[in-house]
Amino acid sequence: MEWSARTVETAVLAVLGVVLAGAALVVEPVGRVLLGGAALLALALALRDRLLRPRLAAGPEGVAVRTLSGLLTLPWPHVRVQVREARRWGLRSRLLELDTANGPDDPGVLVLLGRRDLGADPADVARALRHLRPG
Repeated sequence: MEWSARTVETAVLAVLGVVLAGAALVVEPVGRVLLGGAALLALALALRDRLLRPRLAAGPEGVAVRTLSGLLTLPWPHVRVQVREARRWGLRSRLLELDTANGPDDPGVLVLLGRRDLGADPADVARALRHLRPG
């Protein structure tokens, strides 16, 4: 199974970046800097979403996470899957946590992915990963 950022959200970010860049050309210098920065951020996020497809993939050998530095493969026997939930300002956020640490002396690898990275609720993805895990 594979999970990625939603294509529609990526496309909306790209269009927003182009619109903001166009608007930056017609405003005063201070607005140009602010709108230009926002345009660069939106376009960078859209590009990141496009390059990191699929963001997370699971198969019989383990879990593969695509990052900007390459593909990170986590074998099933070493990976712990959890969902972190936090509430702030009345909003609930969930993160999928993939951890490979085997104790206090083992730094392991920690991967945190949100709904936007996965294109799905992290709790649903964690449930699917638990069903895919052999044994």
